[in-house]
Formats: sequence, C-alpha cells, structure tokens
Amino acid sequence: MKKVSIIVPFYNVEEYIERSIKSLVNQSLKDIEIILVNDGSKDGSEEIARNYQRMYPDKIVYLEKENGGLSDARNYALPYATGRYIAFLDSDDYVEEEMYAEMYQTAIMDKADVVECDYLWEYPEETIESKGRTYKDRKDMLLNSRVVAWNKLIRRDLLESTGIKFPVGLRYEDVEFFYKLIPYINSISIVKKPFVHYVQRDNSISNTQTAKTAEIIQVLDHVIEFYKEKEIYKIYKNELEYNYARYLLCSSMLRMVMIEDKEEREKTINYAWEKLNTTFPKWKDNFYLKEKGLKNKYMLSVNDKTLKIYENLGRIRFIRKKIQEKFA
Repeated sequence: MKKVSIIVPFYNVEEYIERSIKSLVNQSLKDIEIILVNDGSKDGSEEIARNYQRMYPDKIVYLEKENGGLSDARNYALPYATGRYIAFLDSDDYVEEEMYAEMYQTAIMDKADVVECDYLWEYPEETIESKGRTYKDRKDMLLNSRVVAWNKLIRRDLLESTGIKFPVGLRYEDVEFFYKLIPYINSISIVKKPFVHYVQRDNSISNTQTAKTAEIIQVLDHVIEFYKEKEIYKIYKNELEYNYARYLLCSSMLRMVMIEDKEEREKTINYAWEKLNTTFPKWKDNFYLKEKGLKNKYMLSVNDKTLKIYENLGRIRFIRKKIQEKFA
C-alpha cells in the first residue's frame, strides 16, 4: 500500500501540466502514487503525461477515458487508488516538494481522517495566501471550512465506507463533495503552510460567468437532500440555512453580476433570490445572522429593491470591461 495516492485529471492543459507533474515526481515523500487521468484531451497533454509515465513507471499510473469533466475523472480514478490517503490536484496547479511528506506525517501523528494545508492564490500580478485555522467541531467546519479538494489528504477507507463522490456535470463539485463528507469526519488537522499554488487563469471555467453559475443552487440542494436522507438535517439545519444564504447572496452573487448577457444575468439573480426564499422562508431569522459583522449586515439588507442594483451593477461592470479592452 502506498502512503498517498494523488489523482490528477487533465484536459487540454499542455501549457501547465508538465509543471504540475514535475512538482509531484519531485516530492520528498517517495512512497506515493500519481494517477494521471486523461479526460479526453485533444492537445499535447497526453504526450506529456505518457512521457512522464514512461520515465516514472513505478510512481505514475496513466488512465484514459472519454471527456466527462473534472468530477467524472476524479470518480473514475478512485477505484485505482491504493494509497492510505487520497489527494487531488488540478492539472494547472502545482505544489511544494515537501507538501505530502509533512501532511502525511501530520495525518499519522494525529490519526486524522483529513489533513488540510494553506495555499496561494496565484494571479498574474500578485499572490494571496489563504490561511486556515483549527475547527471546533463539525458545525464550525460547515460554516468555515475551505471546501476545495486539492489542499487535503483524505483517508481512503473513509471515502470507500461512505461512498461519497463528486457530482458529475456540475460546477462547484468540491462544495458538494466536502459538505457531504463533513458528518463523517471525526478528526481534521491543519498544516499551516501554503503548499499549493492555485493558479488563476482568465479563461478557466471557474473564472467564466454564465447562467451555469446558478449550478451552486443544485449543489446546495443536493447537500440538503443528503442530510435529510441520512436523518441528520435537524442537527445541522442552522448551518445549512446560513450557508445557503451566504453562498447565494455573497460569493455567488458576485459571480452572477458578472454575467455579460443582460437577460441571462437578471434571470439568474432573480432565480437565486426566489430559491433562497422558497427553500428557507425565514432565513433572516437564522441564528448566525444575529452575530455582528459587515457580511451579516449586508445579507440582512438584501431585498427585492437591492436586487435591481445588482442587476445594473453587472451592466456597469460589463461596459467598463469593454472600455478597458478597447483602450488597453
């Protein structure tokens, strides 16, 4: 059994994948397994991946499948993983060479189900560090966890026993995956070092806003359905309700106002507002919204009138973007 299996799906990333693979084959932890999943690439990514598999046959497993998206590729690779712990890495990101050694050591010392580390948002002109903190309990995890999959080690037998996988065909797959996993996490440890370089590309899916931005609603609905099926919804109702409101009115709203098509933008914003108020009619009475803070104050201020401001804000941003492009 390997200590860590690292699953790396890739699709048309020939400019980035070699840097990603190099950062893995050079890990100070030698007893690892790198699973490269070709998700139907049409560019030179396949040749690069195969070359590295030939150079490191004892370390790299190469898999190939028809294009199905990131979640489908991750799920496809899971049965091939033999490591005690599972890690995920996106093929345009890269990691520091001591990452998995330090995280694995922490996992063993703490007998942790999950270990996560800090990471760097790597923009073309600046780098911003994401710093985590220790969670008090599962409710705290639901409210404050960094839901990304690629800064974590997860016990393989935990994934096998729960059967939790990534939702296929939807954005925000990490949100659903990790929120479903939280009720089964008995111990989580934090390594406070920024090991992952989270590379920001202007043309990446996560930075392109369309009506598909509203898929966060499907993801959150799946999470609520899951908690109800497992008969634990009442235990976490306050946290799930607050998250629903926070996602739709904060991070997702910022994405929705960036949708360029006016009709699409207005429809998406109004749909999100309607879904929040039908799913949780009394969300403004949520326990966590009573805590002081600018975010909560903003959320409580949102109403039918302020939605029009966000719709117009999106148009203003779109016009500004076009002006900048013209005179750049």
